[in-house]
Amino acid sequence: MGQIVMQFAGSDSLTSKIIQWFGHGRYAHVDTVMPDGLLLGARNDVMAGYPPGVQLRGPDYQVGYTLKRVTIPCTDAQQSDYYQFVLDQVGKPYDSRAIAAFAAGTDWTTKGAWFCSELCTAALQHCGWLKELSEPPSKVDPDSLLLVISAFVEV
Repeated sequence: MGQIVMQFAGSDSLTSKIIQWFGHGRYAHVDTVMPDGLLLGARNDVMAGYPPGVQLRGPDYQVGYTLKRVTIPCTDAQQSDYYQFVLDQVGKPYDSRAIAAFAAGTDWTTKGAWFCSELCTAALQHCGWLKELSEPPSKVDPDSLLLVISAFVEV
């Protein structure tokens, strides 16, 4: 049996607080925890020396954040497809247009660019663990993703 691990993060920074306000929750970011412990996710900022965009980052790059790890049971094939999908996105830019559209209530996704929860939601759909939702991945903030996952697994 396979598994997919995600790490949700929140902080007291202004950016984090704004995202948490829009999501009505505690988390403003989500990364995929890779099997080797590295974190793969999309960020719009340079953090701990890591550039913006979709990157692999060290497991401790979010110093001072509130963190929550969630393990999603899945088939071995789903695990493989999920992790390959996110790895294939490394080096792609952050989807700042989708974030602006998210705040404005529209859908202006940029093909080939991602924000954190958009990437994780698309990967869950790509591997077949999550069916297509009533809204596209670009409408899913970190707390909404956690809510969706909590319908299937204990968080």
